[in-house]
Amino acid sequence: MKIHAAVARAPHMPFSLEMLDLEEPREGEILVRVVATGVCHTDIVMRDQHLPVPQPVVLGHEGAGIVERVGPGVAKVKPGDHVVMTFNSCGHCPSCNDHEETYCHEFFPRNFFGSRADGSSGLSCEGERVHGNIFGQSSFASHALCHERNIVKVPRDADLALLGPLACGIQTGAGAVMNALKVEPGKVLAVFGMGSVGLAAVMAARVVGASRIIAVDVNETRLALAAELGATDIVNGKAGDAVDAIMALTGAGVDYAIDASGVPAVIDQCVRVLAPRGTCGIVGASPHGATLTLDLTHILSGGRRVRGIVEGDSNPDVLIPLLIDLHRQGRFPFERLVTFYDFAEINRAVEDSERGIVLKPVVRQPAV
Repeated sequence: MKIHAAVARAPHMPFSLEMLDLEEPREGEILVRVVATGVCHTDIVMRDQHLPVPQPVVLGHEGAGIVERVGPGVAKVKPGDHVVMTFNSCGHCPSCNDHEETYCHEFFPRNFFGSRADGSSGLSCEGERVHGNIFGQSSFASHALCHERNIVKVPRDADLALLGPLACGIQTGAGAVMNALKVEPGKVLAVFGMGSVGLAAVMAARVVGASRIIAVDVNETRLALAAELGATDIVNGKAGDAVDAIMALTGAGVDYAIDASGVPAVIDQCVRVLAPRGTCGIVGASPHGATLTLDLTHILSGGRRVRGIVEGDSNPDVLIPLLIDLHRQGRFPFERLVTFYDFAEINRAVEDSERGIVLKPVVRQPAV
């Protein structure tokens, strides 16, 4: 079938809007008519080859849409179901067997290699191979092929255009609080970086009952939004040393810290503000090969912990419906992070994101 897609053909260049050929779903695959897709920083990183995804490629990994057809063996969804497409996993490695799919031993091949597990791609353009299957979906397109393992059925009365970011960025921030760190009521949390991931963490911390939620950034507008979404304290890193400011607020430090920046110097600040037995979770993506130097005495003497967190340690079939329900209750207003664009404006959406004009751009397909 013919589909409309945004193709990345060269680093740092705009997406090319093209008509492509998409194969019919194979065994275990699901054809989804895409309604909307969130634009994530990881898409930009892949386009620009900081993560060496093969090109030409259709990116997009925060897709939401409606099932049109299913391949043989699919039982999880049926045509007409409303779905969110999230990260992919193999289902048979030690991590998947332990229900820790975010640490799948095949996470990179299944999400970043631009092909199915057998090396094929369902996309082509006049005989030219176009790489697909990014995060098991490649949803910068009118239609996408996904898999049972990376599809989540959602209520039909939920706004599909809004739901795509729950697949990655919002899931990552909220899951870091709820699943990975398991922040308890009455605890103190500091979140460094008030992009969509960090703000999702702030909202989740309010949901779980953290007594103090400290938002750290250098952008006053984003800090003001963090205060509206649940932060009890804001710290502007430009106004002075963030570590000193947090220690002045808390005395002993924080129980939990989350870095959503990926900047090693900021991660060091996250660790330095930990109280004894505190834990720092790293969710921000750093450049490939980036290293971190930490005060080992500080970590050892206080029993402090530092850990990486992928996709919020989430079981998407559980967390995404939970976040939808919390949103309906008015307790997780992630719509405040979203700015909509028509799909034809995808390059402007990316540019606005890179310039920090918007937090979470979402590109919508034309109504059918």
